[in-house]
Amino acid sequence: MVAVGPSPFSARLVRWTRRMAYALNAPWIALSVDTGVPLPPEQQQRLDANLELARRLGAEVIVMPGSDLAETLLRMAFLRNVSQIVVGKPQESYLWGLVRPISLVDKLVKGSDQIDIYVVPAASGPGRNRWKSWHRKTEKDGRDYWLAAGVTAAVTGAGLLVSAFTGYFAPGFLYLAGVVGLGFFIRSRWAMLLAAALSVLLWNLLFIPPVMTFKIERLEDALMCFFFFLVALSTGRLTSRLRIREREEREREKKTNALFLYSQAIGSASDVPSLISVAAGQISQIMGVRLAVMTPEGGGGKLRLWETGGEYAMDEKEWSVAVWCMEHRRPAGRFTDTIPVAEGFYLPMMSGERCMGVLGVRPGEGECLTAGQKDLLESMGAQLAMALEREELRAERARTRLMEESEKLHRSLLDSVSHEFKTPLAVIEGGCEKLAGRAASAPEEREEYGEILLAARRLRRLVKNLLDVSRLESGALKPKLDWCDLGDVIEGALAATRETRRNHPVSVSLPPDYPLVKADFSLMEQVLVNLLLNACVHTPEGTSVTLQGGADPVRGQVWLDIHDMGPGIPPERAETIFERFRTTRPGGLGLGLPIVRGFMEAQRGAVSLVPVSAGTCFRLVLPLVEHDSVPEE
Repeated sequence: MVAVGPSPFSARLVRWTRRMAYALNAPWIALSVDTGVPLPPEQQQRLDANLELARRLGAEVIVMPGSDLAETLLRMAFLRNVSQIVVGKPQESYLWGLVRPISLVDKLVKGSDQIDIYVVPAASGPGRNRWKSWHRKTEKDGRDYWLAAGVTAAVTGAGLLVSAFTGYFAPGFLYLAGVVGLGFFIRSRWAMLLAAALSVLLWNLLFIPPVMTFKIERLEDALMCFFFFLVALSTGRLTSRLRIREREEREREKKTNALFLYSQAIGSASDVPSLISVAAGQISQIMGVRLAVMTPEGGGGKLRLWETGGEYAMDEKEWSVAVWCMEHRRPAGRFTDTIPVAEGFYLPMMSGERCMGVLGVRPGEGECLTAGQKDLLESMGAQLAMALEREELRAERARTRLMEESEKLHRSLLDSVSHEFKTPLAVIEGGCEKLAGRAASAPEEREEYGEILLAARRLRRLVKNLLDVSRLESGALKPKLDWCDLGDVIEGALAATRETRRNHPVSVSLPPDYPLVKADFSLMEQVLVNLLLNACVHTPEGTSVTLQGGADPVRGQVWLDIHDMGPGIPPERAETIFERFRTTRPGGLGLGLPIVRGFMEAQRGAVSLVPVSAGTCFRLVLPLVEHDSVPEE
């Protein structure tokens, strides 16, 4: 963990910690402590730049409220199990080191227990002038000094009125009450020290005898002045710290309650428009800013403006900043180093690695966003991003469920209809064969019965293809792998397609040592039947079909090419040729090639389209198995 502040040296600390975390392969945290004191615009801008640098380098950026830097660092370290804390080395003169209070490094070392403290020296340069720094701090806390002096003067006047009746002890209690009361209104320890010192000096000068001198004659009075100073100083300081702690707890409670209400509001949204509307209203109300919520729409880096949370005008410049924020996933616009001339501050809504949109924030005139406000805005943006992603996944799940139900119904109808077709088709085929035999003396009738028989067989093949598709999609296809001779498979496929390829001569060229393969004989025969039927249907009559095989021992493959001399397949359809219902033939369903691919993949093989100079060539590939494992029979 590294402590990050508005100092220019913090950037070097952040880079040093990043290198150390990378070397240790460990996550790291960049912690900024918000003391509640508004920073000048220059320092606030530098703090934002340092935190943004840490965020870009992969740190988890945390902004914690706290009055004591060392105490807040140690509390967060113990809470997150931090093993190493990195801080900058103080730059101070020798004399200042003698009179200053305990330093940050000393406090960390004292309370670190088992945590390692790394003190990194600043870059070489001119040393800081402590007197100038104290003087600037005195100017910034001038209100506290004037308030301390005024209250002390008022208490002195009241003491002068009552001292004549009560003695010099009553003004001492009034001074003590004044110092304690100042603790509820001022923050500066130096102002508290001034009030305590003025109180004891004025009490001694104006009320303790001898009056109008700083001389104290009685030992009791001297001890009383000394202990009065200690009690007044410690009581006032403790009162101030309690007030600061109370304010910190209120801020923390306010932030926690805001996040709880925000999470509850967006969790109750039912759809994306209501989700964005509720989230925008909550963020705008909590932070008191004008807000715009933008999400991606389509492609090309376009954004859609959903909700403005108040009047929020978007011109071309603001749109360009929002698009840049979306594309680069980094804050942009006002209060950043990226296009700071923009009127709005744009923050990406990240959910993991995805950017779900952009939040646009536009504070009032002359206002700026503190580091704590930016941290709160980032937390709310992340919650909104997760909610948007949740709605997106819910919609995707609903679509997927609908598609699954539709596909299930489709398969059931297909399976039932296909089975219902098988029996009537078998009856029609048998009847046509008998009628064709009886009508041998009537050529016209025999030709009609032959056409009916061919149509029935074509319809039977279609039904078989539909059943095969149903088996493939349902996962019911279980191939029975056994040793096969592809020559026998080719003969069976040629016999099954004899009528269809009557006008397409087929030549087979297989090497003498063509190896046996482990495959399902019936599935391989159906693969070849489908490819041969496709070749005959999609090529002109008289064109030839060639079957050529071979083996590739290097790749461990056996291949068989089915090459026709038809018009070929256009290159733009080569990627989709194996998808279902992709056909260019009128009346075709486009199921043959998907079935071929499914059958080949079921046998641990593959089918592909091989580029050739003329026609179309499909290549079937099966694994090559060593012949030593072939059984003797």
